[in-house]
Amino acid sequence: MKLAFALFKYFPYGGLERDFLRIAKECQARGHEIHVFSFIWEGDIPDGFNVTMIPVKGISNHQRIDDFSRKLTEHLLADRFDLVVGFNKMPDLDLYYAADPCYEAKVREQHGKLYRLGKRYKVFKAMEESVFEPDKNVELLFISDIQMENFKKIYHTPDQRFHSLPPGVDRSRIRPNNAEQIRAEKRQELGLKDDDKLLLMIGTGYRRKGVDRSMAALASLPESLRSRTYLLVAGEDKLSKYRKLAAKLGIEQQVWLPGARDDIPQLLLASDLFLHPARHENTGTVLLEAVAAGIPQLISGVCGYAFHIEKAQAGLVLSEPFTQAEFNQLLQQMLTSEEWQQWQENALAYMRSSDIFSMPQWVDDIIEQTGRIRLQANVYQNHNSKPAAALAM
Repeated sequence: MKLAFALFKYFPYGGLERDFLRIAKECQARGHEIHVFSFIWEGDIPDGFNVTMIPVKGISNHQRIDDFSRKLTEHLLADRFDLVVGFNKMPDLDLYYAADPCYEAKVREQHGKLYRLGKRYKVFKAMEESVFEPDKNVELLFISDIQMENFKKIYHTPDQRFHSLPPGVDRSRIRPNNAEQIRAEKRQELGLKDDDKLLLMIGTGYRRKGVDRSMAALASLPESLRSRTYLLVAGEDKLSKYRKLAAKLGIEQQVWLPGARDDIPQLLLASDLFLHPARHENTGTVLLEAVAAGIPQLISGVCGYAFHIEKAQAGLVLSEPFTQAEFNQLLQQMLTSEEWQQWQENALAYMRSSDIFSMPQWVDDIIEQTGRIRLQANVYQNHNSKPAAALAM
């Protein structure tokens, strides 16, 4: 099949973007032709991908997205694709991979009537309706059952259009046989001593991920423990703001903000505890990456995948609503606990016994099935639309 993939922007470190890349590469491995439409692309273009960068106009984000959507329609009309797969909400899709929560649900929870009068709301609302309205013919691929129910409640989308997916952890995160050697080498590279503790966070959007919460918890540790505990945050954001916060808390020597990193598997193995006290998190594939690496974790209960950590007994999940006092207490508890080895063994056992890897294969199966169904429907429609004389021949 000739497949079109559409997403607003691509950069190598985003969760949605990484999911897109693995799904598209799996489709390519199955022999399908890959075309990608975007208006921002950072990083290398994979061999065999046909990437079209659509120039957009607009000062605000919603203006650029609206312009991209209109121009994408023109591109799709000018060429012929068997299916269009979207990773953001927009018109003209055959399948939508739902990595983002329900916009309308968020608006109803956080904003009043005046907000609905703005252009931003109207653009994003129209995008969401183009995918979820009951009369649309879009297959919906969900990694969060909780979010699935939000969309059903608001848009009354038919159940048969929803597909629930397993997680899609990259197998490069699986703890290798020489994990201890990698751990020792990476910790030496980072300048860590044997009794130092390394806290690791991964992700862009520091406020949403709760980086400030982790800094406050680190600062609250007793001096004897704080002096040998370090927080490394791998991901992009406005780093100067958080460096100032670290200085204000008196932990500037304990906090490392290197930005985006390419050595995430090695950093996971080098760490002693993975932190994810997020304020919002649709799923949190990174939690399962830490599970695959065998790293105990302390996370907030809002994470869609928090239930995996509880089920695996691979760490602790904070109560909701979040309190800094509980986070501070549990961080100290976990750093001084003798259960570290048990949490690690539990994580690895869960990784071996659970399906946390196969999401790209599931998505590609659905893409191929949708393609076959729609091809058959088109053949049937074309056959019945022929003149009577032609059908009689």
